[in-house]
Amino acid sequence: MIAYSRSFRKAKKVFAVKKVVVLVVIVSAIAGAYYVWGSHGGDGAASSAQAAASGARPPAEVSVVTIKQQSINFTKDLPGRTSSFKIAEIRPQVNGIITKRLYTEGSVVTEGQQLYQIDPATYEAALNSSRANLMKAEATLKAAQAQFNRVKELVKIDAMSKQEFDNASATLDQGKADVAIAKAALATSQINLDYTKVFSPISGRIGKSFVTEGALVTANQTTPLATVQQLDPIYVDVTQSSNELMDLRRQLESAEKTPVTLLLDGGTKVYEEKGELQFSDITVDQTTGSVQLRVLFPNPKQELLPGLFVHARIEQARDESAILVPQKSIARTADGGVTVWVVGEGDKVSVRPIKVSQTVGNQWLVTEGLQAGDRVIVEGVQKVAPDAVVKPIEIATTETTPPTEDKQIKQ
Repeated sequence: MIAYSRSFRKAKKVFAVKKVVVLVVIVSAIAGAYYVWGSHGGDGAASSAQAAASGARPPAEVSVVTIKQQSINFTKDLPGRTSSFKIAEIRPQVNGIITKRLYTEGSVVTEGQQLYQIDPATYEAALNSSRANLMKAEATLKAAQAQFNRVKELVKIDAMSKQEFDNASATLDQGKADVAIAKAALATSQINLDYTKVFSPISGRIGKSFVTEGALVTANQTTPLATVQQLDPIYVDVTQSSNELMDLRRQLESAEKTPVTLLLDGGTKVYEEKGELQFSDITVDQTTGSVQLRVLFPNPKQELLPGLFVHARIEQARDESAILVPQKSIARTADGGVTVWVVGEGDKVSVRPIKVSQTVGNQWLVTEGLQAGDRVIVEGVQKVAPDAVVKPIEIATTETTPPTEDKQIKQ
């Protein structure tokens, strides 16, 4: 029993020694592998570790845009209302009873189309009377002409006095005048009869009728029978300040025509047809200091109706070498100034004060402080400090839209 116990203790000691040897071998192998990796493939890790030990940091990555000169058209949205290209209020030119209405309310009528018929009976009778008066005057003139011819021959042989010749001549002239009067009366009667047919003077859409069959109408009455409006093309009348009008006139002098965009539904919808600026009023409104502009738009589908409130986007000026900077790269100083972070030579950053005038889409128009080729930090400014070295990454700027209103900044 004692011998067995001693053998067991001896085996236990041998096992412990072997365990220690195995651990030493494993540790040595790990150390050797780490050494080989560090000397061949772990240069970056060693450098990072060395950089961390020395306190240095790698350059911060920032997103930049390179400033370029751009061509920008400056526009302005002006409120206004649509109005008909032509408008005609239909009124009767003779008195009478309406016997027929010959159109459908709200339909399209053409120039010369008959709209109403006024009872022609009295005017036909007047025409017949005028025709009879003309015939009577012509018969009287014929008799006067014959009498004048006889007297003229008798005077030559002194068979009649000079006084009788003068009387015959005067009677002849009076007969001619009576014929002329009768012809004029006949023409007037014919015109009045023609006026019993009321025609449309223009082509367009006709509104509701203000009279019905059986209504008594009078010549040149205040209330129209109906109204016809030509809607294609259609006018848009807008107002603009007199000061801005001077810039617009200079723009018009340098271009053949100024295209105008029409905005509907509060500016959310763009009308598919482009308009053309026609003229500006010559009088400035003393109360508002504004001038009225008139723009002509095609309206083939007649989507635009008179009296519609719209906005017209008119090109005011053009800059062929504009400098733009993204809005999110702008920083404000305590005194209200504007600054940007610029990446210079050696990828060192610095703060640069600039001046801007107005927004152009999602960018600012720069008037001073930047030039083409400058690199402006757009994202990552929180990682940099003056004179710090960065790793710039160029990004593309989003497409801008022309400015629609002046947003001035006090510098």
